[in-house]
Amino acid sequence: MIRTVRALPVLLLIPALLAGCGTEKSGADPAELSSRAEALGIAPELVYTTEAPGYSLAQQSVGVYGDDGFSAVYFSQKNGAQLQLAVDRGSMTADTCPQEPVAGSSETAVVCTRDGDAYYRSAGERSEYAVPKNGFVIRISGEGVPRDVLRQAARNAHRPSADELDALLPSAPAAGEPVERGDLPSTGDGAPDNNVGAGG
Repeated sequence: MIRTVRALPVLLLIPALLAGCGTEKSGADPAELSSRAEALGIAPELVYTTEAPGYSLAQQSVGVYGDDGFSAVYFSQKNGAQLQLAVDRGSMTADTCPQEPVAGSSETAVVCTRDGDAYYRSAGERSEYAVPKNGFVIRISGEGVPRDVLRQAARNAHRPSADELDALLPSAPAAGEPVERGDLPSTGDGAPDNNVGAGG
């Protein structure tokens, strides 16, 4: 009888523990995601984020990739290494994998290896994981980034939660307002200062 009483609380906990397994982070509000992504020229369905141990988002790197794809760079404060998350329309198969360039590389010889649902690809010093989805491909690439870090970042790629969206994309401007940029001067016409004097 004592054993039954002691085991009972554990048995009652099992359904609660099982209910928590396999749940994913709730995504950001679709309307907010759409307005913030579209303000940057990015298709909302192509906005993803990821996590890799020791790497942080470089928020100023977030922007358009290709026509309406998404790109962001994550960096390591420890060694300065960078990995790029790029999401763009298209597809990838075992036949086309060696023919497509690795993101950020000018090398044409691409080595392609299947790794689960993804492809591990390398060209010169740069390597990437490419994860084909329905109508688009998620790529995690870097130079000098260990393969296991790229693999983990590829596995961790997901649609942003509400909190992640706040860190990822700037707020959408009010109707008719221009997109606010942090890299332009606050005075003048915003063009670079080319005042070099006569003949310069």
